Amino acid sequence: MNREQILQSPTTPLTAPAYAAAVPRFTDREYLNVVYRTDPEALRAVVPEPLEIDEPLVRFEIMKMGEVTSFGPYVECGQAIPVRLGAERGEYLHAMYLDNFAATAAGREASAYPKVLGSPALFPDQGALVGTLDYGTQRVATATMGYKHHPMDLERAKAEITVPSFMLKIVPGYGREPRVCELIRSQITDITVKEAHTGPARLQLFEHVLAPLADLPVREVVSASHVVTDLTLGAATPVHDYLAE
Repeated sequence: MNREQILQSPTTPLTAPAYAAAVPRFTDREYLNVVYRTDPEALRAVVPEPLEIDEPLVRFEIMKMGEVTSFGPYVECGQAIPVRLGAERGEYLHAMYLDNFAATAAGREASAYPKVLGSPALFPDQGALVGTLDYGTQRVATATMGYKHHPMDLERAKAEITVPSFMLKIVPGYGREPRVCELIRSQITDITVKEAHTGPARLQLFEHVLAPLADLPVREVVSASHVVTDLTLGAATPVHDYLAE
Protein backbone atom coordinates (compact mmCIF):
# COMPACT_ATOMS: atom_id res chain seq x y z
CA MET A 1 0.00 0.00 0.00
CA ASN A 2 1.61 3.27 -1.11
CA ARG A 3 1.57 6.71 0.53
CA GLU A 4 -1.35 8.04 -1.53
CA GLN A 5 -3.50 5.04 -0.63
CA ILE A 6 -2.65 5.39 3.06
CA LEU A 7 -3.58 9.08 3.09
CA GLN A 8 -6.98 8.31 1.54
CA SER A 9 -7.98 6.05 4.43
CA PRO A 10 -10.20 7.77 7.04
CA THR A 11 -8.81 5.75 9.95
CA THR A 12 -7.36 2.39 10.95
CA PRO A 13 -7.46 -0.57 10.42
CA LEU A 14 -6.42 0.31 6.86
CA THR A 15 -8.30 -2.57 5.23
CA ALA A 16 -11.41 -2.29 7.44
CA PRO A 17 -11.75 1.28 8.80
CA ALA A 18 -13.61 1.69 12.10
CA TYR A 19 -16.04 4.09 10.40
CA ALA A 20 -16.91 5.25 6.91
CA ALA A 21 -15.63 8.41 5.23
CA ALA A 22 -19.13 9.90 5.13
CA VAL A 23 -21.08 12.81 6.60
CA PRO A 24 -23.92 11.11 8.50
CA ARG A 25 -27.50 12.35 8.19
CA PHE A 26 -29.70 11.77 11.24
CA THR A 27 -33.36 10.95 10.54
CA ASP A 28 -35.92 10.80 13.38
CA ARG A 29 -33.40 11.76 16.05
CA GLU A 30 -35.44 11.74 19.26
CA TYR A 31 -34.29 13.75 22.30
CA LEU A 32 -35.18 13.58 25.96
CA ASN A 33 -33.64 16.68 27.59
CA VAL A 34 -33.71 17.38 31.32
CA VAL A 35 -32.15 20.65 32.43
CA TYR A 36 -31.20 20.72 36.10
CA ARG A 37 -29.46 22.92 38.63
CA THR A 38 -26.26 21.62 40.21
CA ASP A 39 -23.42 22.79 42.48
CA PRO A 40 -21.40 25.71 41.08
CA GLU A 41 -18.17 24.32 42.56
CA ALA A 42 -18.70 21.00 40.78
CA LEU A 43 -19.09 22.78 37.43
CA ARG A 44 -16.02 24.94 37.93
CA ALA A 45 -13.98 21.79 38.55
CA VAL A 46 -14.79 20.30 35.11
CA VAL A 47 -15.39 23.20 32.68
CA PRO A 48 -12.13 24.14 30.91
CA GLU A 49 -11.00 27.73 30.49
CA PRO A 50 -11.53 30.00 28.59
CA LEU A 51 -15.18 28.89 28.83
CA GLU A 52 -17.18 30.68 31.53
CA ILE A 53 -20.25 29.65 33.55
CA ASP A 54 -23.12 32.06 34.23
CA GLU A 55 -25.57 29.68 35.92
CA PRO A 56 -24.98 26.26 37.56
CA LEU A 57 -27.04 24.32 35.02
CA VAL A 58 -26.59 20.98 33.24
CA ARG A 59 -28.60 19.49 30.38
CA PHE A 60 -28.89 15.71 30.64
CA GLU A 61 -29.80 14.33 27.22
CA ILE A 62 -30.70 10.97 25.77
CA MET A 63 -30.86 10.74 21.97
CA LYS A 64 -32.42 7.80 20.13
CA MET A 65 -31.19 7.81 16.54
CA GLY A 66 -33.96 6.40 14.36
CA GLU A 67 -31.72 6.18 11.29
CA VAL A 68 -28.15 7.35 10.66
CA THR A 69 -26.36 6.97 7.36
CA SER A 70 -23.21 4.81 7.73
CA PHE A 71 -23.91 4.01 11.42
CA GLY A 72 -27.48 2.71 11.55
CA PRO A 73 -29.80 3.22 14.54
CA TYR A 74 -28.23 3.67 17.98
CA VAL A 75 -28.79 5.45 21.30
CA GLU A 76 -26.60 8.08 22.99
CA CYS A 77 -26.74 10.10 26.18
CA GLY A 78 -24.64 12.56 28.11
CA GLN A 79 -24.28 15.84 29.94
CA ALA A 80 -24.00 19.29 28.33
CA ILE A 81 -23.15 22.38 30.39
CA PRO A 82 -24.37 25.87 29.37
CA VAL A 83 -21.29 28.08 28.99
CA ARG A 84 -20.07 31.29 27.39
CA LEU A 85 -17.02 31.94 25.21
CA GLY A 86 -16.69 35.70 25.18
CA ALA A 87 -20.11 36.98 24.13
CA GLU A 88 -21.20 33.69 22.51
CA ARG A 89 -23.36 31.34 24.53
CA GLY A 90 -23.28 27.60 23.94
CA GLU A 91 -22.80 24.26 25.69
CA TYR A 92 -19.69 22.39 26.78
CA LEU A 93 -20.08 18.68 26.04
CA HIS A 94 -18.88 17.10 29.25
CA ALA A 95 -19.56 13.38 28.70
CA MET A 96 -21.29 11.14 26.13
CA TYR A 97 -22.17 7.44 26.28
CA LEU A 98 -23.45 5.36 23.35
CA ASP A 99 -24.00 1.80 22.19
CA ASN A 100 -22.35 1.98 18.75
CA PHE A 101 -18.58 1.57 18.41
CA ALA A 102 -18.29 3.11 14.92
CA ALA A 103 -20.13 6.25 16.06
CA THR A 104 -17.98 6.36 19.18
CA ALA A 105 -14.73 6.11 17.21
CA ALA A 106 -15.84 8.63 14.58
CA GLY A 107 -17.02 11.11 17.18
CA ARG A 108 -13.70 11.01 19.02
CA GLU A 109 -11.30 10.78 16.06
CA ALA A 110 -12.94 12.74 13.23
CA SER A 111 -14.28 15.38 15.63
CA ALA A 112 -13.82 15.94 19.37
CA TYR A 113 -16.92 14.46 21.00
CA PRO A 114 -16.13 12.95 24.44
CA LYS A 115 -17.69 9.59 23.59
CA VAL A 116 -17.29 6.26 25.35
CA LEU A 117 -19.28 3.04 25.14
CA GLY A 118 -22.30 2.58 27.37
CA SER A 119 -25.86 1.21 27.24
CA PRO A 120 -28.45 4.03 27.04
CA ALA A 121 -32.14 3.50 26.26
CA LEU A 122 -35.16 5.68 25.52
CA PHE A 123 -38.72 4.33 25.56
CA PRO A 124 -42.34 5.10 26.60
CA ASP A 125 -43.59 3.34 29.72
CA GLN A 126 -47.04 3.70 31.35
CA GLY A 127 -47.59 7.32 30.32
CA ALA A 128 -43.98 8.39 30.85
CA LEU A 129 -41.00 8.80 28.56
CA VAL A 130 -38.12 6.97 30.21
CA GLY A 131 -34.41 7.35 29.55
CA THR A 132 -31.78 5.19 31.20
CA LEU A 133 -28.02 4.71 31.11
CA ASP A 134 -26.20 1.57 32.21
CA TYR A 135 -22.42 1.34 32.37
CA GLY A 136 -21.52 -2.32 32.27
CA THR A 137 -24.12 -4.00 34.44
CA GLN A 138 -24.74 -0.94 36.65
CA ARG A 139 -27.48 1.69 36.32
CA VAL A 140 -25.98 5.20 36.43
CA ALA A 141 -28.92 7.39 35.30
CA THR A 142 -32.71 7.30 35.10
CA ALA A 143 -34.78 10.15 33.65
CA THR A 144 -38.57 10.24 33.40
CA MET A 145 -40.86 12.80 31.77
CA GLY A 146 -44.61 12.99 31.30
CA TYR A 147 -45.23 11.68 27.77
CA LYS A 148 -46.21 14.57 25.45
CA HIS A 149 -48.07 16.48 28.15
CA HIS A 150 -47.79 19.93 26.53
CA PRO A 151 -46.89 21.06 23.00
CA MET A 152 -43.64 23.01 22.78
CA ASP A 153 -42.96 25.82 20.32
CA LEU A 154 -40.93 24.31 17.46
CA GLU A 155 -38.67 27.35 17.14
CA ARG A 156 -37.90 27.21 20.85
CA ALA A 157 -37.04 23.52 20.51
CA LYS A 158 -34.82 24.27 17.51
CA ALA A 159 -32.99 26.99 19.45
CA GLU A 160 -32.44 24.58 22.35
CA ILE A 161 -30.75 22.01 20.13
CA THR A 162 -28.78 24.26 17.78
CA VAL A 163 -26.73 26.24 20.30
CA PRO A 164 -22.96 25.99 19.59
CA SER A 165 -21.19 23.02 21.16
CA PHE A 166 -17.70 23.24 22.65
CA MET A 167 -15.47 20.19 23.15
CA LEU A 168 -11.90 19.36 24.08
CA LYS A 169 -9.74 17.71 21.40
CA ILE A 170 -6.81 15.94 23.02
CA VAL A 171 -4.50 13.73 20.94
CA PRO A 172 -1.78 12.16 23.10
CA GLY A 173 1.84 12.32 22.01
CA TYR A 174 4.51 9.71 22.55
CA GLY A 175 5.85 11.32 25.72
CA ARG A 176 4.18 13.32 28.50
CA GLU A 177 2.88 16.17 26.33
CA PRO A 178 -0.16 15.95 24.01
CA ARG A 179 0.33 16.41 20.28
CA VAL A 180 -3.00 18.26 20.02
CA CYS A 181 -4.88 20.08 22.80
CA GLU A 182 -7.59 22.38 21.47
CA LEU A 183 -11.01 23.74 22.31
CA ILE A 184 -13.33 22.86 19.41
CA ARG A 185 -16.61 24.45 18.34
CA SER A 186 -19.41 22.92 16.26
CA GLN A 187 -23.04 23.81 15.58
CA ILE A 188 -26.06 22.09 14.07
CA THR A 189 -27.46 24.24 11.25
CA ASP A 190 -29.22 21.79 8.91
CA ILE A 191 -32.18 20.77 11.06
CA THR A 192 -35.92 20.13 10.83
CA VAL A 193 -37.90 19.90 14.06
CA LYS A 194 -40.79 17.49 13.49
CA GLU A 195 -42.44 17.65 16.90
CA ALA A 196 -41.69 18.93 20.39
CA HIS A 197 -43.31 18.62 23.80
CA THR A 198 -42.61 19.56 27.38
CA GLY A 199 -43.82 18.27 30.73
CA PRO A 200 -42.86 17.38 34.30
CA ALA A 201 -39.63 15.42 34.75
CA ARG A 202 -37.40 13.72 37.29
CA LEU A 203 -33.75 12.69 37.07
CA GLN A 204 -31.69 10.32 39.24
CA LEU A 205 -27.91 9.93 38.92
CA PHE A 206 -26.04 7.09 40.60
CA GLU A 207 -22.38 7.00 41.66
CA HIS A 208 -19.94 5.12 39.41
CA VAL A 209 -16.19 5.66 39.29
CA LEU A 210 -15.97 5.16 35.50
CA ALA A 211 -19.20 6.97 34.63
CA PRO A 212 -19.20 9.87 37.12
CA LEU A 213 -22.37 11.67 36.01
CA ALA A 214 -23.35 12.04 39.67
CA ASP A 215 -20.32 14.27 40.24
CA LEU A 216 -22.66 16.95 38.86
CA PRO A 217 -25.50 16.27 41.34
CA VAL A 218 -29.16 17.07 40.70
CA ARG A 219 -30.31 19.87 43.01
CA GLU A 220 -33.43 20.97 41.10
CA VAL A 221 -35.04 20.01 37.80
CA VAL A 222 -35.57 23.22 35.82
CA SER A 223 -37.21 22.05 32.58
CA ALA A 224 -37.64 19.10 30.24
CA SER A 225 -38.34 18.56 26.56
CA HIS A 226 -39.06 15.74 24.12
CA VAL A 227 -38.04 16.62 20.57
CA VAL A 228 -37.94 14.70 17.27
CA THR A 229 -35.71 16.05 14.49
CA ASP A 230 -33.85 15.40 11.25
CA LEU A 231 -30.38 16.96 11.22
CA THR A 232 -26.78 16.97 10.08
CA LEU A 233 -23.94 17.80 12.45
CA GLY A 234 -21.87 20.84 11.54
CA ALA A 235 -18.12 20.70 10.98
CA ALA A 236 -15.84 21.08 13.99
CA THR A 237 -13.41 24.01 14.06
CA PRO A 238 -10.75 24.91 16.65
CA VAL A 239 -11.31 28.12 18.64
CA HIS A 240 -8.49 27.88 21.21
CA ASP A 241 -5.08 26.15 21.13
CA TYR A 242 -3.78 25.32 24.61
CA LEU A 243 -0.34 24.40 23.26
CA ALA A 244 0.13 27.86 21.73
CA GLU A 245 0.11 29.59 25.11
